[in-house]
Amino acid sequence: MRSTKIFELSDVALFKQKLLSWASGFREVVWLDSNDYPDKYRQYDAILAIEAFTAIKTDTVEAFKKLKEYQQTTADWIFGYLSYDLKNDTENLKSKNHDGLLFPELYFFQPQKLFLLKGNKLEVQYLRVVDDEIDLDFTEISDIIFPEKTPERPQKSAIYSRLSKEEYLRKVENMIRHIYRGDIYEANFCQEFYIENVALDPIQAFNQLNSISNPPFASFLKMENYHAMCASPERYMQKNGNRLISQPIKGTAARNSDPQIDVENAQKLTEDLKERSENIMIADLVRNDLSRTAKKGSVRVEELCEVYSFKQVHQLISTISAELQEEVSAVDVLQSTFPMGSMTGAPKISAMKIIEELEESKRGLYSGAIGYFTPEADFDFNVVIRSILYNSENNYASFSVGGAITAQSKPEKEYEECMVKAKAMRQVLESLSQF
Repeated sequence: MRSTKIFELSDVALFKQKLLSWASGFREVVWLDSNDYPDKYRQYDAILAIEAFTAIKTDTVEAFKKLKEYQQTTADWIFGYLSYDLKNDTENLKSKNHDGLLFPELYFFQPQKLFLLKGNKLEVQYLRVVDDEIDLDFTEISDIIFPEKTPERPQKSAIYSRLSKEEYLRKVENMIRHIYRGDIYEANFCQEFYIENVALDPIQAFNQLNSISNPPFASFLKMENYHAMCASPERYMQKNGNRLISQPIKGTAARNSDPQIDVENAQKLTEDLKERSENIMIADLVRNDLSRTAKKGSVRVEELCEVYSFKQVHQLISTISAELQEEVSAVDVLQSTFPMGSMTGAPKISAMKIIEELEESKRGLYSGAIGYFTPEADFDFNVVIRSILYNSENNYASFSVGGAITAQSKPEKEYEECMVKAKAMRQVLESLSQF
């Protein structure tokens, strides 16, 4: 079905830049980049998939059923995304909040051209209908010369929020009241920042965002006029054979340029009872979700509240593993665990209902997942956070940030954490957006 050729690269970093630049001219693009972050579960350092041979695009109605049929029928590599609002397919829920982005709820495609990078080896897999273009494309990519950059004067753009600070604080207090009443233990509450009538260069925005954060689950997605520039540090779910891995994040502390203060910040994060309780509750939720499709007794917590450090923040991450029951399909695993617990709360359904009631914006792709399936029905998906989403047809760009609200939450501190998380996306939009 696919023809394969392997190339050896002399300058991996430069070739990656050329590869993404070349890919930007295609209608469908998914670029996944680990930024060489140490990750023992990673299968590839970077992946590029372009140019749909077949595709599936749908709303929430029987979305997972349609995806399962598409994945099993195709039996090939497929790339795409799951939006948060697929919750309405898995549970009796609704999405009624404002939607400026208008992304489809689910969109996957089978790429004609696929590039798999590991170390300095580039494995190129093309469908037979285009395999005569492998050498031509490799030469074209290798010959790209980037012009010298002329400094551009940053343009200060007007970025608006769906919530004022006062409204945010009031809604967090409302959510805490739900917790005191026993409706929920924890919920992830988010707010959207947006620009209207804006023209963005998506590749430039992604490159700038990625250089600021260098996360392990960076992704650039282009599907028609829908774009995602994602600097995610979080893995939602990986399937490798019958082994499942989920790595929820809960708990954040800012980095500091002073090494001693930075170490102290990380240590304080590990000792912060509120942050640890957030993480432990979500780790327990993920354990319960995985147990639906796992072999009995196989769900294990490999790491609990471990500190992982990124360029801008320290995070608490737990790693939960499981062995998949033989009769369960890959899509069934996603359907039974989606949306991910780190972006919902506990109990999950009650948290999602309260989130819908208190938030102002439809989440869409934010707090959804971007990733891929292999021909063997393995998969790897990130969590879409720390991301800029852009619809180039209606010229609307936005990013959302949030955090876990618990009984110990202080609304002012939660707001400050949101601003820390928003810093990179705001910086990119303020410097690149044009009206």
